[in-house]
This record gives sequence, C-alpha cells and structure tokens, in this order.
Amino acid sequence: MEQLGYLGIALLMFLDNVFPPIPSEIIMPSAGYTASQGQLLLIGVIIAGCIGSLAAAAVLYWVGRQFSHAAIFRFVDRYGKYLFIKSADVEKSLAWFEHYGHRIVFVGRMVPAVRSLISIPAGMSRMPFWKFMFYSSLGTIIWTTFLAYVGFYFGENQAMMHQIFSQVGYVIMAIVVVIILWILYRRYQRKNNRKG
Repeated sequence: MEQLGYLGIALLMFLDNVFPPIPSEIIMPSAGYTASQGQLLLIGVIIAGCIGSLAAAAVLYWVGRQFSHAAIFRFVDRYGKYLFIKSADVEKSLAWFEHYGHRIVFVGRMVPAVRSLISIPAGMSRMPFWKFMFYSSLGTIIWTTFLAYVGFYFGENQAMMHQIFSQVGYVIMAIVVVIILWILYRRYQRKNNRKG
C-alpha cells in the first residue's frame, strides 16, 4: 500500500466497483493499516478510496444510460465471465432498483456485488445524474471511511477485524430491512390516502 500510494488506492477501488472479486473489504482496511503506520494519511486514504469508487460508479451509470436492457444482457452473457459478472447479478440489481427506487443506491453502495452493479440500473432508468451521485457519495463515504478506520485501529488484530466484518453484515441487512419496511409503509399510507 505504501508503494501504491493514493493513486494506487483510487485505482484499486475503481477496479473493485468494476470487477467485483477485488473487494474493498481488503483494499481499504489494508490502506487504513498503512496509514496507522504513518506511511500514508488516513484522510488521504479515505479521499482516494472515495474518488476511485465514485469514478467507477459514474462510468457504470453512463454505460447503463447508453444501452438498452437487451444490449446490457447480451454483453454480460458474452463477456461477463471475463469481468466476473453474471446476468443473475444484473437482474438482482435491476430488481432491487425497481422495487425500492432511487434511495436503494445509497444502501447498495455498501452491499457487496450490488455495490458494483447498482449504477447500471440507475443509468438505465434515467435517474438524474446529480441525484445518483449524491446518493452514491453518501453511501461510498460512509462505507469507505468505515473500512479505513477498521484497518487503522484493528489492522494488527486480524481476529478482531474478521469479527467486525461478520457483525457489519448483519447491521447492513438490518438497515436494508428497515428501509424496505419504511418504503412499504409509505406506499401503504399513499394508497389509503387515495382511497380516503
């Protein structure tokens, strides 16, 4: 990480969003640990990680905006194996987006696999770019900062890091469930108001 520097961190995080098997869960804690050794600045690590992630998100958004559903699936069927992306992953992201709307971009930036692909349905649905980047930035900053801090404070304690990551999975799922319930509740309220 010291040799890669901030540009290397940004590039790795860019690739994390394009090639899901390169996980941010390894990149950012490693960068955070390097910062704890005084070789990089923690704020620089976080900024570099966010820039890389958001650059990739913007690229994938414009890919989704330029191509039809059929063209995207044809591309994934033909070349997805080289990018470690399956049609099922794209379908999952589309389903999340269609069911839960624009706000799912915020949560999706913190969910593995979905994080990489949520940008494509956002582009395909013609979600306003500023709104996409706003929600993406919020989710990305939270997730990237969290990962960097885990590496910064617990980098030498691998067991503690694994425990934190196993627990954070439950926290993210709880947040997703709360958001889904809130959306369903709002829809139910709107439906009742129309009847009334």
